[in-house]
Amino acid sequence: MQLHQLELNNFRNYRRFQFELTENRLIVIGQNGVGKSNLLESVELLSSLRSHRSNRNQDLVYWDQDKAYLSAMLEDDQKLSLELNRKGGRTAYKNEKLLTRQIDLIGPMRSVGFSTLDLELIRGEPSLRRNWLDRIVQQLEPIYSDLMRRFSRLLRQRSQLWRNLIVESSRNKNLLLDSFDMQMALVSTRIHRRRRRILERLLPIASSWQQHLSNSREKLNIIYLPGSKIEGEESERLWRESIERQLLEMRPEEESTGYCRVGPHRDDVQFQLNGVDARRFGSAGQQRTIVLALKLAELELIKTVYGKSPILLLDDVLAELDPKRQLLLLDAVGQKHQCLISATHVESFEGEWVRNSQLMQLDSLG
Repeated sequence: MQLHQLELNNFRNYRRFQFELTENRLIVIGQNGVGKSNLLESVELLSSLRSHRSNRNQDLVYWDQDKAYLSAMLEDDQKLSLELNRKGGRTAYKNEKLLTRQIDLIGPMRSVGFSTLDLELIRGEPSLRRNWLDRIVQQLEPIYSDLMRRFSRLLRQRSQLWRNLIVESSRNKNLLLDSFDMQMALVSTRIHRRRRRILERLLPIASSWQQHLSNSREKLNIIYLPGSKIEGEESERLWRESIERQLLEMRPEEESTGYCRVGPHRDDVQFQLNGVDARRFGSAGQQRTIVLALKLAELELIKTVYGKSPILLLDDVLAELDPKRQLLLLDAVGQKHQCLISATHVESFEGEWVRNSQLMQLDSLG
């Protein structure tokens, strides 16, 4: 058991909340709106500095407060803490010591989350698949967060450049754009490389789970669709030079639209079952099975890399799965992972699961 204690102050709908985990599995029971998702979200934030529900601090801080505080006590007596300011940034602490780099909070506790929002992963917008991919890469390479911040900043600055830049000669403008292109091409290349590599590692594990969950009827393939042309063998120099050329070629269109159409912000991922696009032709059941296979593969990959199972966060997903897939999911996680799972009714679980789990009933907000 990795997580032993969790404390929340002014986080989401929780003014003051603290509890200790006494079993490896925690079942959180309550009606919609009482804060079950918020509870699991706090563990996600402390383990990854990210929330799949919001990236804005003002959404995470109790409505009439200026800041929120989250802390977790782990099995080795390490304490992880995060302070969220409604107007401002975040502050991270490890064992009460201020961290100069927030990413240093990542490592002692890792998690994999599965929520009803993830069921849109296959049929939803490309941004959902990019965010899913980024969360996995960040778990394995925390420095990836810095790459994404650098790219987002360059993208914003580039858009502002087209809107606001006033120069006397096109030569000065092109020199400035050349400088932007060099930086964007380098950061884009490093993001593309990491995203493609993680999919290559994830594919055989997810494919194996897909076969298991479909009784060997379905073969899963995952295809990376980069937003830049990065053909041929992986090479930072060749990919960077290619992206620079593409950015240069797209300048006339970018000048008229103000939107950059080359880079990882245009990436997508395609999932195929038996050679057919699962987004267009897969049934709802098949799409949900793919998401299950991906999450289980993510768990297995993180454990392989770090030798330690991440915490599994299952947010009200059982109601969205048919009984067969519910049993497959619960059987797959078994006793191998510390698991925090939310549901509206305890009847969703078999007797063995309830007997070997800690039960928490949330009856009201806060």
